[in-house]
Amino acid sequence: MLNTFDILETIRMIQEECLDIRTITMGISLLDCIDPDIDKACQKVYDKITSRAENLVRTGEQIEKEYGIPIVNKRISVTPIAMLAAACPDENPVKFAHTLQRAADTCGVNFLGGYSALVHKGFSAGDLALIRSIPQALSETTNVCSSVNIGSTRSGINMDAAALMGEIVLESAKATSDRQCIGPAKLVVFCNAVEDNPFMAGAFHGVGEPDCEIHVGVSGPGVVRAAIEKYPDASIDELSDFIKKTAFKITRMGQLVGSRASKMLDVPFGIVDLSLAPTPAVGDSVAYILEGMGLEQCGTHGTTAALALLNDAVKKGGVMASSNVGGLSGAFIPVSEDAGMIAAAQDGTLCLEKLEAMTAVCSVGLDMIVVPGDISAATISAIIADEAAIGMVNNKTTAVRLIPAIGKKEGDMLEFGGLLGSGPVMPINRKSPAKFISRGGRIPAPMHSIKN
Repeated sequence: MLNTFDILETIRMIQEECLDIRTITMGISLLDCIDPDIDKACQKVYDKITSRAENLVRTGEQIEKEYGIPIVNKRISVTPIAMLAAACPDENPVKFAHTLQRAADTCGVNFLGGYSALVHKGFSAGDLALIRSIPQALSETTNVCSSVNIGSTRSGINMDAAALMGEIVLESAKATSDRQCIGPAKLVVFCNAVEDNPFMAGAFHGVGEPDCEIHVGVSGPGVVRAAIEKYPDASIDELSDFIKKTAFKITRMGQLVGSRASKMLDVPFGIVDLSLAPTPAVGDSVAYILEGMGLEQCGTHGTTAALALLNDAVKKGGVMASSNVGGLSGAFIPVSEDAGMIAAAQDGTLCLEKLEAMTAVCSVGLDMIVVPGDISAATISAIIADEAAIGMVNNKTTAVRLIPAIGKKEGDMLEFGGLLGSGPVMPINRKSPAKFISRGGRIPAPMHSIKN
């Protein structure tokens, strides 16, 4: 039951603390679009996306007006395109990327994810062709996002895929070096990828999902920060309780928007992703939450512990507010998209090694991190492998979104604009991992993966 206090509090959160719905994402299965004739397949893909998502943006805008809740992005995720490319092996998969871009333009969405491949145990038909086409696809489109899953707790890590993705990330940066190396900002390399993730660039529509559904990704770092700052002398367990209560309120708003969108679009309601997703806006920062807990600056000793507390409390509070919790759900730490992270990286307090440690307890992984343009493909592959190992051993989703800044060095900045923000070029370890990466093969699954 709504009361005046709850309504006024929500209005204040929206106006003063950057509370918003980060995305409503429509997942669409393209399995019925598979065809050995790529031109026929592309037409089926375009027709299905544009018919299913015809009213997605309009619905989001109507909900914004109806409830006064900002919905920052309207997005689409589709079946991993490598599955469609397998049926037409002699064709260039970039045709699918152009089709996805055309569909995104027609529907008016901000991003369309699913130019993806799942290769955690090996490459099947269509996978290699799609992966090798990623640099061209991301260079020739603006709203299409790509992801590749190279490992899982049950299967281990496909090191051949890790080696290949280092090359692909570097090629994507070079292919878009005239546009602030934007290509790899739309590319995520996963371990333990989930099938119902509404957040880009890693969203794809899993084969276990229904034909069409609606997911909601909430936000609200500014709201959590403001709640913490009201209690400067609270104990750690009291902080956890305040965060849980705040996460509950944020998630209830996501539940409301998801239910309403599901009804208006006449498609099933998928999940609410509880993740705290920061933006470059002042105050809308996960780093500022950690600093509000008592750290002088994000990245100093104690940061990982504070992030673990935050992530756990967000999950516990949010899961009570919705029966449809899924996706990634926790706290994102994308450097270029978080004003506090940017400041900490520029100051030297936050380094790549500390970020890697933090990924053991946060939602995803090394996200939106700018590295020097002269980085080797082997070093990128090794960073990917390190992050995948954290996900594999800890049975959690981890990801890497690195942007090699071609022509730039440590301390320079890349300016993406919008939600992607701007990122300082962070230093890397210059010792070579090339021999290890060139061995290939597969890192076996950990012992605790055997659960049956």
